[in-house]
Parts: sequence; structure tokens; C-alpha cells
Amino acid sequence: MTTRTIVGMEVHVQLATRTKLFCGCELVFGAEPNSRTCPVCLGLPGALPVMNRAAFELAVQLALAMNCKIARFTKWDRKSYYYPDLPKNYQISQYDLPLASKGRFEIPVAGSVKGIRIRRAHLEEDAGKNLHDTPGCTLVDLNRTGTPLLEIVTEPDIESADEAYTFCTELQRLVRWLGVSEGSMQKGHIRFEPNVNVEIDSGGPHRTPIVEIKNLNSFRAVRDAIEFESRRQVQDWLTNHDYELGKAPNENRGWNADRNVTEFQRGKEAAHDYRYFPDPDLVPVTTTSEWIESMQQAMSELPAARQQRLERDYGLSEKDANAILNERGDADLFEAAIAEDASIARRITTLMLGTGRKLANERGAPVSTLLPDAAAWTQLAGLIESGTINATAGDKLLVEAIEGDGKAVDFEALARERNLMQVRDESQMLAWIEKAFADNAQAVADARSNPKKAKAAGGFLVGQVMRISGGKADAKQVGKLIAERLANTNGEA
Repeated sequence: MTTRTIVGMEVHVQLATRTKLFCGCELVFGAEPNSRTCPVCLGLPGALPVMNRAAFELAVQLALAMNCKIARFTKWDRKSYYYPDLPKNYQISQYDLPLASKGRFEIPVAGSVKGIRIRRAHLEEDAGKNLHDTPGCTLVDLNRTGTPLLEIVTEPDIESADEAYTFCTELQRLVRWLGVSEGSMQKGHIRFEPNVNVEIDSGGPHRTPIVEIKNLNSFRAVRDAIEFESRRQVQDWLTNHDYELGKAPNENRGWNADRNVTEFQRGKEAAHDYRYFPDPDLVPVTTTSEWIESMQQAMSELPAARQQRLERDYGLSEKDANAILNERGDADLFEAAIAEDASIARRITTLMLGTGRKLANERGAPVSTLLPDAAAWTQLAGLIESGTINATAGDKLLVEAIEGDGKAVDFEALARERNLMQVRDESQMLAWIEKAFADNAQAVADARSNPKKAKAAGGFLVGQVMRISGGKADAKQVGKLIAERLANTNGEA
């Protein structure tokens, strides 16, 4: 028996507009419950919706980035269902005429690129939020009602939990890169709902029913839930061969992260259950080829293409290029810093992804916001590359600059002020080496006569010279001078 996991993804992306999709209520995360509502988003009689143009433009921008075909004519539909967090008893969405369709989103898989087909992308408003923190009752916060969402539906092209994980991380990077969404998982700006079933080949092909796993808000949950659900479906089929697509009902299930299992919620609805019909209060949206072309031309270089260019033009590894591209501001800063001298690309990479990233993580902010001056990064990298200061001193100066105002800094002047300029005077270095040899006779003996310890002992002696010099010695030159002295069997420099 062989099995093949089949996954299609539904993703809800909250668009980065100032106000809601059909009213002027401001979107504020964490605001006092029910403080950002109005007659429109509460569905009060006589209140009429008006489309947020910015939301439509952001949706089209993301759809174009996923190589979708943009509809010349799209309309709004009412999706009817009753739930406490939906005051109107219907959700304004798009049914048979979505704003975008037939796209392709490429993700890296096993050293190559795989295209995931995008079936459709449509705009809709979010519902409110039910709160179950108060014993004996459920509270409803309607601040989120009317929030603009772009729902992205893929074809079932994803074939493993790891591929799904990659798809989700790459999509989050894209929406943040374009600025169409903050993409914060913690704030619910992007939510994933995998549709999972399994093809089982056991004397003929069999497919299990489709299970939609609802509202996953972490990449780990996506991977773990798909892995569990694939195993569960195979086991259920082995127990009961009637557990097949068309024979057993499709389901909606939730993910219990404490128990690491999916749990039954309800049967999966079909389109007719929602009784879609065109919204009579909203006019359709028409687009022109000229407008779509202008949106396409205004789009910046996308992350996947930019990563390939960084690897090709500057010799960055795939891992380093990917890390720099996690934040668009960091990528822009990196390229601005190396604009006049590409030879320092590796040094800038080390600074940004080493000390820079460490400080950024501590502050929960991109590196580019801590020290936005590209010329300062260029200067610091140049000082290290030229041997004017060493890498340790460079890290110290970077920390000091970031812990200051992080706006304008002269690293050369700061290095002189902090007495961190690297000493390259040979006589001074020989004096430091002399002291290191005198204080560490055993290490000198090991370096000269113990093949097993020679390399470690030589490195230890270099470290001792750097300690004695207070980090001001040129480590490369020290290493060379120590090697020459060790090679001199008379012990003379």
C-alpha cells in the first residue's frame, strides 16, 4: 500500500487598509471591544455599504504578484448564515465572479521551484469574534466585523506537510514585502485552512473524504495538523473501507495544539448551503486593461526574483539571501550599502545577520529601523575589510551605534575615540607575541612538536596576543608572525 497526501489551501489575508471594507470605521488591533463599529458594519436597517477602493487595489496587487488573471467585471454577493459574530446574518463576499483567478505561485522545493496553481482570489468582509473567557456566557466583540480580507484558494497541488509549510511562509513573506498586509500571525492578519485528503493505492486507487482544518494561525500548526490528519485518514480507511470520497461526508475539523490532534467540528458546507445571491446595495466593479497594466508596472521586484539576483550577483548563499529578504527594508538597506562597492557584500551580510539581527530580534524590529543610514554600514564594512579595525571591534561599534540614536554615526571617528583602531606596527606586535610565548610555554611546545595539538595551540597563541593587545592587533598579521616564529627552531622572531 502506498499513500499520497493531497492538500489545497485556503488563506485569508487581512489587507492593510486604515478603515473597514464597506464603512469608515478605523481598524485598530486590541481596541476596546465594540468601540470600532457603526450602523453599516453592525447591519442596522437603512445603513448602506460603500466599497473601500484601497482594499480593492491592494487585493489586485497581491493577485498580480501571484500571476493571476484580473477580472474585468466582478460583483458582490451575500453569503447567508447565522452566527452571533455576524450581525447582518450574511457576509458580503464574492461568489461566481471573483476579482482574480487562474494564477500560479512558485515556491522552493528540494532545490528547485514548484508552481502552486491559484484557483481564485476574492474580497470579503471578516466576521466578529466570539469570546469564551467568561464562565457561563459567550461575549461578542464586533470590532473585526467588516475587516477587509482577501481569500486565496489554491488547487490541490501541495503534496506534503512540508510543502504546505513552505507555501505559507513564502506567502507571508510576499504579502509583507508588497505591504498589502502586516502578515502578523499573532494578530490574525493571515490565517490558513488546509483542505486535506489522501490517495491510497491498495489494489486500486482510493481517496479519503476531504477535511478542512479551520483557522490555523501558525506555520507549525499547519505542518503538524496536516501530518496528523493524513495519518488519521489512512487509519480510518484501514478500519473502514467505506471511509472514501463520495461515500463518507467531508468534514470541518479544528486543531487542538495541546493534544496535537484534529477534532470534529461539523460537516463541510457546500456552496448551496450559503444561498448566495448578488448584493443589491453594492455596484459591480469594472477594471480596464490600462489600469491593470499601471498596477503591474508599479510593482517592485518580487522576493523570489530578488533572491536569485542577490545569490547570482553578490555570491550570497540561499540561506543568507533568504534571511536578508525577510524584511523588505533590510533588503533595500543592504543593496544601498553595497551600491558603490559590491566587494563588501559578504561583510555587510555578516554584520546585518549577526550582531544586527541579534539586536533587531531583541527589540522586535527590522535591522533597517535600528540603523537606517546605508552610508554608515558601508563605512563600517570598509573599515573592517581594510584592516583598520577588526571584526570584534566592528561589532562593538555597531552595538554602540544602535543603542544610541541609530540615525547618524561616523564609525571611523568613533573607533578612534574608543581606541579601537587596529595596530599594525610589526615591532609592537612582536612585543605582544614575545609576552604571549613567555606566558604560555606549554602551548608553544605543543605548537612546535605535537602534531595533534599544533593547530589548536597556534590558535590559542593568537587569541592570547589579541587579549594582551586589547583586541587592537591585526589578527591576520599576528597569525603570520606567530607561524614564522614557531617555524624558527631557535625560538627567535
